[in-house]
Parts: sequence; C-alpha cells; structure tokens
Amino acid sequence: MIRLGVNVDHVATVRQARRVDVPDPVEAALLAEKAGADGITVHLREDRRHIQERDVQLLRRQVRTKLNLEMAVTPAMMAYAETLRPDDACFVPEKREELTTEGGLDVVAHKIKVREGVKRLQDRGIHVSLFVDPEVNQIESAKEAGAHAVEIHTGTYCNAALAGRDRERETIAKAAILARSLGLEVHGGHGLNYENVLPIAGIPEFVELNIGHSIIARAVIVGIEAAVREMKELLASARE
Repeated sequence: MIRLGVNVDHVATVRQARRVDVPDPVEAALLAEKAGADGITVHLREDRRHIQERDVQLLRRQVRTKLNLEMAVTPAMMAYAETLRPDDACFVPEKREELTTEGGLDVVAHKIKVREGVKRLQDRGIHVSLFVDPEVNQIESAKEAGAHAVEIHTGTYCNAALAGRDRERETIAKAAILARSLGLEVHGGHGLNYENVLPIAGIPEFVELNIGHSIIARAVIVGIEAAVREMKELLASARE
C-alpha cells in the first residue's frame, strides 16, 4: 500500500497568526499517526513562518512512524539536520517571498552542492530525497547525487485545467518509471487533495505521497483524525 506522509506545517500557520500556543502541530501530528498516517512531514523554513525549532525537536522525540524534514540545502539547515537526525530529509528549493514551494530543486545546476549535502546526511543515517520536477535530467541528476529517493513535484498536474491534466499525469508517470528504473524510491507531493489524488496514487511506482494543506483544511471541518482516515481510504482504493 502507498504510504501517506502528513505535513502539519499549516497547523503551525494558524498558531503563528496569533503567536500563541494553539493549535499545536505536535498534537496534530500524533493524532494523524493515530488515524493511520505513515509519517509526519514538516518544513523548517529560513523565515520560520510556521514550523519552529521547538516543534521539530518535540516531533523528533514523539513521532512513532517517521519524521521527514523538508529543508533548504544551506549550511545552517545542514548543520541542524545533522544534529536532529530525522528519519528522512527532503531537499527543497526555498525563496522568502513565495507562499509555498514553487517548483522542484534544480539538481542539474547545483549537483555538486546537492551531492555533498546528500552524503553529509546519509553519513548520519538519514534517508535523503530530492524534490524535483518530473524531468529526465533532474531525475538522472538526483541519482548521480546519491539520493535515496525523489519526491516528484505534482503541482503542475494539480494546477492544470482538466483538459491538460491527463497530459501532466502522463509526464509524472514517465518520470516515476524512470526514477524507479534507476533504483530510486519514488515519492510525490504538492497540491494533492481529495479530488485530484487518485490518478497520481494509481501510478504503481509511487510508494509515498506527502500531503499537507488539503488534509489540514479538511481537518478544520471534520477533525484531523477523520481527515487523515479519509485520505488513507482514498489511497487504498487507488491500489485495489
């Protein structure tokens, strides 16, 4: 069955809007695990707009599935990850002005830097994935950089008009086949929700999807446990 990683960043977004103690992303993460999440994902951004160091440190101690740290490939974040030792780390591009991560990491242009970062964390026993666009040269470069996995950026598919969505899915499927043929684990994420996830979850090469905003948005209405269970049921149905 395909794994579900639940990103709890936006629980922290609500908290940081008032700079108070609630809602607590750690509590949300533990409830998500209780409901069947296979892992917890957080992005500790340079500007600390949502997740804080306190959150990550508590999650490292309390998460029982696995902790996936999304991070920029910067000296400060590399040192932090080496100390924290999350189960997984996902290298992502990061710009201060963006609302959310826009597009994949350019592994081709930064291969030496990325390769050095991958080795540093893997030497600490951390599985490293690279968040990349579904492009042949990026996936091949991810393999050359020594990554354990690629997380294929699904945002273009999610944002496409219905007429173009099948084409975008086919591009993702071809990228997933290539990545798997190179021996990479294949993950996916960005923009996936309850309406668009099934065609992606049905691609057999995917072993993990990381989903955040749509689950947290649904949780506002039905609660985090129900929201996670609903997504797990959808992912299960895609493989029946």
